[in-house]
Amino acid sequence: QVQLVESGGGLVQAGGSLVLSCAASGRTFSSRAMGWFRQAPGKEREFVAAVSGSGIRTYYADSVKGRFTISRDNAKNTVYLQMGSLKPEDTAVYYCAARTIGYGSRRNDDYNYWGQGTQVTVSS
Repeated sequence: QVQLVESGGGLVQAGGSLVLSCAASGRTFSSRAMGWFRQAPGKEREFVAAVSGSGIRTYYADSVKGRFTISRDNAKNTVYLQMGSLKPEDTAVYYCAARTIGYGSRRNDDYNYWGQGTQVTVSS
């Protein structure tokens, strides 16, 4: 079992920045691809970003490319999402997710473990 705990959400003005963190339990962190997803009220959960187990490969949704950066520190069992130039439409609950293999994916169904989520609210 893998437990994921997100932190770093909050209220920020449009144009601002925020960094989310996700701490994972277990000793196999570096073998797992990690992803960030988000769900806005009334909408389905959507892919935001993913990183391979090694951290070499990253993947982004078009809506966040150039504004968000995903990274990981395998020594700390932690994955990060640096969010910049935030927009009101980025408002959502952000979820961290882990796969059982090291290849990243944009698909919800490819992730086996999920955190509880952290709220990000961007005011205009």
